[in-house]
Amino acid sequence: MRAGFLLLSLLAIALPSHGQVLRLNSGVGAPYLQEDRMGFLDLLIPEVFRRIGVKAESVRYEATERAMINADKGVDDGVAMRIRGLEKTYPNLVRVDEKVIDNEFIAYATRLQIATTGFDVLKAYQVGYINGWKVFESGLLPGTPVTKVQGAEQLFTLLTSDRTDLILFERWQGNHILRERGIKARMLRPPLVTTEMFMYLHVKHAHLVEPAARALREMKADGSYQRIAARSLPGYGRP
Repeated sequence: MRAGFLLLSLLAIALPSHGQVLRLNSGVGAPYLQEDRMGFLDLLIPEVFRRIGVKAESVRYEATERAMINADKGVDDGVAMRIRGLEKTYPNLVRVDEKVIDNEFIAYATRLQIATTGFDVLKAYQVGYINGWKVFESGLLPGTPVTKVQGAEQLFTLLTSDRTDLILFERWQGNHILRERGIKARMLRPPLVTTEMFMYLHVKHAHLVEPAARALREMKADGSYQRIAARSLPGYGRP
């Protein structure tokens, strides 16, 4: 009797209760997470988990580090989109082994037209980026003239006011800003860095990791993933 009660108790802890909604957090903004709940992650996360019989939603944190800490502590149920290897720093998080998307870190320019085949080609130009973006700080060569700003608003103002030759940012968020602000700028190709992004679940939900990965793969196979991306990511499907 006691063994049976213990088993039921463990199952109650591990499985989401009826009506409970899993919260997967992220520090990204539009077009991934939006106030109208029509962003890419707003639409993708609920559908992935709906297919395995679980309610889920994405929530946004302004402070990315706080999002990671809360997910690792189990305050939230996981992370909606982060790079591979997060579990090395946050051991209570388990990666869902099917990528959510490729994050492309690229350059935007209003007048310049060059092939961004590597960070070395940027050394001849004035470059702007957001302070703290390690992907650019580690990639830019010594001697590259740079202007650092504190946020996306300042960054794109830098570009439109011709105070820099180009700016460095993330593709989907950048395309959203161009569209919303009506900025006439071009995305330079190819991307400087491409990074696979994954969902993570707290270890208490480890039993959902493989079903979630399978559901995401099925969405890609049946076209529903592509429809969500085309609806929410400006320029999705174009090179």
